[in-house]
Amino acid sequence: MAASQEFTGNLKREVEKLFDASLRLTVPDGTSVDTEVAASLPGKPGDYQCNNAMGLWSIIKGKGTQFRGPPAVGQAISKNLPASEMVETCSVAGPGFVNLVLSSKWMAKSIEKMLIDGIDTWAPTLPVKRAVVDFSSPNIAKEMHVGHLRSTIIGDTLARMLEYSKVEVLRRNHVGDWGTQFGMLIEYLFEKFPDTESVTETAIGDLQSFYKESKSKFDIDPDFKEKAQKAVVRLQGGDPIYRKAWAKICEISRTEFAKVYQRLKVELEEKGESFYNPYIANVIGELDSKGLIEESEGARVIFLEGFNIPLMVVKSDGGFNYASTDLTALWYRLNEEKAEWIVYVTDVGQQQHFNMFFKAARKAGWLPDSDKTYPRVDHVGFGLVLGDDGKRFRTRSSDVVRLVDLLDEAKTRSKTALIERGKDKEWTPEELDLTAEAVGYGAVKYADLKNNRLTNYTFNFDQMLSDKGNTAVYLLYAHARICSIIRKSGKDIDELKKTEKLALDHPEERALGLHLLRFAETVEEACSNLLPNVLCHYLYDLSERYTSFYSIHQVIGSPEEASRLLLCEATAVVMRKCFHLLGITPVYKI
Repeated sequence: MAASQEFTGNLKREVEKLFDASLRLTVPDGTSVDTEVAASLPGKPGDYQCNNAMGLWSIIKGKGTQFRGPPAVGQAISKNLPASEMVETCSVAGPGFVNLVLSSKWMAKSIEKMLIDGIDTWAPTLPVKRAVVDFSSPNIAKEMHVGHLRSTIIGDTLARMLEYSKVEVLRRNHVGDWGTQFGMLIEYLFEKFPDTESVTETAIGDLQSFYKESKSKFDIDPDFKEKAQKAVVRLQGGDPIYRKAWAKICEISRTEFAKVYQRLKVELEEKGESFYNPYIANVIGELDSKGLIEESEGARVIFLEGFNIPLMVVKSDGGFNYASTDLTALWYRLNEEKAEWIVYVTDVGQQQHFNMFFKAARKAGWLPDSDKTYPRVDHVGFGLVLGDDGKRFRTRSSDVVRLVDLLDEAKTRSKTALIERGKDKEWTPEELDLTAEAVGYGAVKYADLKNNRLTNYTFNFDQMLSDKGNTAVYLLYAHARICSIIRKSGKDIDELKKTEKLALDHPEERALGLHLLRFAETVEEACSNLLPNVLCHYLYDLSERYTSFYSIHQVIGSPEEASRLLLCEATAVVMRKCFHLLGITPVYKI
């Protein structure tokens, strides 16, 4: 009799458990084998395939085994598979590939259960309890530009996926709020506003222009340059007047950053470079006591195997730098915040810096030798945002594009498209505004996230706001259409969940159901490999499979109406969770 198999969310893991048990029976002599299970490719037999037979044969042949080649090993794996209500059939093809077909009844029952218990019951479980995601991290007194867009969007999605997977995530904004540039900013502030108490955001105006003006004066005026350099010393020495001026500049910057985060619905906790200052000397002392630090041309450095240059941790003038701050932040996150996984989201241009300070941390014994063992660190690099000319995305005046302006334009364009479709006549002004925001901001996010983060991508409003192809607009409209079908049925979907049954009798229904059940393993893959585009690919495929189902099968008024409405609802629920993980607000009508 088939054992009852309750679905815990990750379908691939459930299948792996069955093959694990089979492999232990097939090779009971203690031979250690990692189960190799993969989702079957479209058009191939089975839903999942176990590929252990050939590898197993290479281990056991010539050792008095009863088997006579990989196909026989495959047959034994199939025969030893425990009885389970999950499994419809199991067959062997070619050189021992074991193809498993899932039971459509079990699949339907698992989806029904999710509809009642909620999509959170499908959340994957990762081997880590607490993680730090370090992302966004703009510099104080500089505008957030399109380059910060990728770090903010990618970091937020990784944090959301980890949080969904039951990981406590410390979302860290490692802002550049310390350093030599503050000397010139503070001195320029004193010159323009002798009464710094009364300085407001309005008075300073555009902080980016303020920065450029102070930098220009620093470069051409030797007296000002000297004052600025002394100001750095006074600031770092804790002079209250200079600290107050520094705090004022930081506060104005934060107000600007908040405008971007509010639009993107991104939450972050700021722990900037200055936060780690009190800890740097002790951390450098610890590295020195371990014999890692050497003198080189007046500076203090760590020599690392495999790198042509050493990692400088104390400058020749005795000052600290990025490496000293980053090593200290890593020490703090491991020892004070007890993080098991620390993820840094910055552009690929910083790859060498991260490789070097990660290697220094391993040399210090803070991290294990294997980069896949916890506590673990990862640099999530990303490519450039390009304009239509194939060069770095800038305004016509060659300035970097302000993020606030870019997001506002996305919303404006989205609103214009909705008005052209007459939605201003059908909806309230608030509905129109919220939908324009959801679609506009969602389009910007999805256009970034759907690409492999390591590649450059071209920023093009027309493409990202198109309602055709792999865009947020297409996906949001697809979700709204599903919601519209459910509304038009006039049925109470919550009542249907309790009283009706789901059936996956037709190929298109079954293909859609199988894809829904693969949601958790997709999220786990996207988390483990730190690749949001894996989830985007899944979401687009889900929409395509739904279209294949709906274009062939009538829902409202069909004998299978109740079952198909449940399938529609399950699709909408999974789409909404995908949107949530990608930081996109769903729309319910179009």
